[in-house]
Amino acid sequence: MPHKPEAGRSLPVVVTRPQQQALAFAQQVRALGREAVVFPLLAIEALDDPAELRAVMARLADYALVVFVSPNAIDAAFACLDGWPAQVAIGIVGEGSRSALREHGVDQSNATIHAPLRPDKMDSEELLAALPLASLRARRALIVRGQHGRDLLASALQQHAIEVDCVTAYRRLAPPLTSERRLRLLALLDDGAEWVITSSEAMRHLLDMARLAGGAEGVVKLQRQRIYVSHHRIAQTAESLGFACVMLTGSGDERLIAALQSTP
Repeated sequence: MPHKPEAGRSLPVVVTRPQQQALAFAQQVRALGREAVVFPLLAIEALDDPAELRAVMARLADYALVVFVSPNAIDAAFACLDGWPAQVAIGIVGEGSRSALREHGVDQSNATIHAPLRPDKMDSEELLAALPLASLRARRALIVRGQHGRDLLASALQQHAIEVDCVTAYRRLAPPLTSERRLRLLALLDDGAEWVITSSEAMRHLLDMARLAGGAEGVVKLQRQRIYVSHHRIAQTAESLGFACVMLTGSGDERLIAALQSTP
């Protein structure tokens, strides 16, 4: 059974995104009248040498399609750009990426943006289904991603006779479990919390941290707490890791916030 708050007290909402993204979402949570705890489970770091990324961005006109795997990929790429070439289509896999594009002045009015049509299943497979594959045949596509990204989309595009290049835009790391973070985590496990988790990788980091901080008992306490996830693959990962109360919201901050509002 999930941890239930004392009468008249709502549990804190733990925002686990990388620090900068977490702060913005935490403000939305506080606007609901809920306590928000920022506890990043992923750290995003710039590349030691972004020369390759800059070189690829300089020849965007060579590509018919550029796919960004995350908002972080967008931010890293646009740091190397003065603007977006209108003739190059964009592929994204989540509403966070659409918002990131808007922050850089790119939307459907000045660029062709392809995205999954199902808000509850925004991933590479659904993006592939939304792409005009016939018109991309024998042309070139670029995938902008983090270090050690998935190869599924690249392989699928290549099967449709599309030439694919991949470029690394940033690194993802697990933040260290410092003594301060350990004490904060133990308090959340003991007192109860609700977790917003938007990455399977982050979910695994959290479970590892709970094990390091509180042993088997800490893991059990965590598994009994409610988690909100934005994607069916993350939900499947959570269930396979023993989480008992998994709320699948669909992609985008609006759906996450709506789920937090509607869940008692």
